[in-house]
Amino acid sequence: MSDVVNVLFLCVHNAGRSQMAQGWLDHLADGRAVAWSAGSAPGAHVNPAAVAAMAEVGVDISHATPRRWTDEMVGAADVVVTMGCGDECPFVPGTRYEDWVLADPFGKSVEEVRPVRDEIRRRVVELLASLGVPVA
Repeated sequence: MSDVVNVLFLCVHNAGRSQMAQGWLDHLADGRAVAWSAGSAPGAHVNPAAVAAMAEVGVDISHATPRRWTDEMVGAADVVVTMGCGDECPFVPGTRYEDWVLADPFGKSVEEVRPVRDEIRRRVVELLASLGVPVA
């Protein structure tokens, strides 16, 4: 791995879980790790409840745009974290993979998204610690 760790968060629509994870990692790693997120079937926009839940804790993901992953993204990642994309998620031998089973925030209220947001934060903190990246 390089001095800066590259983490790719993947889910289906790249509109909730993976966007929140990217927002948390960018916020907590303070440039010592870089996050991307993508999906297998990107949605039209980021889930408004996810945007609102993250804004409550000072993390702005309002300008994020769902996108499809590319082979280049996957190949550049030191760590790939999958979130519900199952067999559709790409696999590159030699890359560290984690699968996070998390509730999908699609169609949920901000109140229902908060526990998902908080669980993602907990897991991002654990991931950063396992990579030796101090949390800001």
